[in-house]
Amino acid sequence: QVQLVESGGGLVQAGGSLRLSCAASGRTFSRTSMGWLRQAPGKEREFVASISWQSGIVYATSVKGRFTISRDNYINTAYLQMNNLSPEDTAVYYCAADSRLFPPIIPNEYDYLGQGTQVTVSS
Repeated sequence: QVQLVESGGGLVQAGGSLRLSCAASGRTFSRTSMGWLRQAPGKEREFVASISWQSGIVYATSVKGRFTISRDNYINTAYLQMNNLSPEDTAVYYCAADSRLFPPIIPNEYDYLGQGTQVTVSS
């Protein structure tokens, strides 16, 4: 079992930045692939970014060049640095974990999901 706790969400103006953190426990973090997903009101949950055990990174087209995913295996934490935010980025952001070397881009294929943190971007 893996526990995931997100933090760092909040309210920010368009053009601003936020950094989300995800603290993981319950599994060898260095052998766990991590992902970030999001769900906007009235929309389906969507893939944002992932980072594999070996730090292979994939981004959704909508966030490429603005968001950066990273991980620190010493403190079992994954991050999502979000820059140049727009109102379209408003959503609940979820941290996700998966045991596979190549993490999925289909949201419901992840093994574990955190509770989510709200990100609201005002115009």
